[in-house]
Amino acid sequence: MYKTLTAQTIHYFARPQSRVLREPLNNPAAWKASEVAQRDDWRETLTDADVAEIEHALSCAKRTGKRMGDLTKDDFPLPSVSRKIDRWRSEVQTGRGFHVFRGVPVARWPEADAEIFFWCLGQHLGIPGAQTPQADLLGHVRDTGESPDEVRHYRTRVNINFHCDAADVGGLLCLHRAKRGGKSRIASSVSVYNDLLRRRPDLVDRLYEPFMMDTKGEGGVRYLPVRPCRFDDGQLRTFYHTDYFRSAVGFAGDSMLSADDRAVLDLYNEIAGSREMYLDMDLEPGDVQLLSNHTVLHARTDYEDFVEAERKRHLLRLWISLPARAPLATRLRTQRSRLGMVATAVGFKVGHAIRRATN
Repeated sequence: MYKTLTAQTIHYFARPQSRVLREPLNNPAAWKASEVAQRDDWRETLTDADVAEIEHALSCAKRTGKRMGDLTKDDFPLPSVSRKIDRWRSEVQTGRGFHVFRGVPVARWPEADAEIFFWCLGQHLGIPGAQTPQADLLGHVRDTGESPDEVRHYRTRVNINFHCDAADVGGLLCLHRAKRGGKSRIASSVSVYNDLLRRRPDLVDRLYEPFMMDTKGEGGVRYLPVRPCRFDDGQLRTFYHTDYFRSAVGFAGDSMLSADDRAVLDLYNEIAGSREMYLDMDLEPGDVQLLSNHTVLHARTDYEDFVEAERKRHLLRLWISLPARAPLATRLRTQRSRLGMVATAVGFKVGHAIRRATN
């Protein structure tokens, strides 16, 4: 079972909104690197028993003869490890917003086995979703040699600025690391918001209004409106993508950002990029990083790769939707947001088609 790209995107962006948050939010997701770097509770290593159970589950899944996308969590039995997965899900969804575990034996697995493991891990965590209009269920994060001006940046070696992906949870499984660089960099979007609120409360309202986001042509439109922040029932949910907000252009090639828009983005980037805010990780082969795209921003430093094809930096990426329990009023606001987003997306698609036909 998996969500289509459209269904997953709608699920993610249907965020409830009750009011603009005008006071600092203090919860476990409001962390700073200067605090968490001193602790080890956000990372752990699989035990020998965990690995044995995972490899047994892998054998069970392969014996079914199913294609990867047809495998469910019942095909990948994890009677003991599933309890850890429940804890990781809770930490990502309602706690700190990220977790790392190590020791997946990818060095002795063929790539196809790593794919099966990661896909089935996603089934235990929630509902995995497609990541492209071509329904790619696992992303392969590696340099394809294409231009960063023409493709999504995860397919290149360039620096990737802070952003979120359109899924509740993003997961990375490292198969090979780069020769140099390629660090995973994360920051709490809640802490960034708190600091922006302290420094420039006059800019906060702009984060609740739409920015046009460059789609790189996916979905048949050039750009779509996205509101970075939504606040409801004590939760601040943020979608931020500075590169794609900045690269969106109108049909005449004109920028869609005002001077005030740029001021907000510049300050947000400045805060997220301050040393006390961001945490760098050197993911090693067998490391899995799980993070919330509602409360955590992620980035990547540029990197130098190995010459040998089999040694080049390569990570598997998974996007996961999670079920959520919420009060009735929040569920109603979520449904209102979903309907509004669908109507807007349809309107933009029709509008873009008309423009293309008349130009």
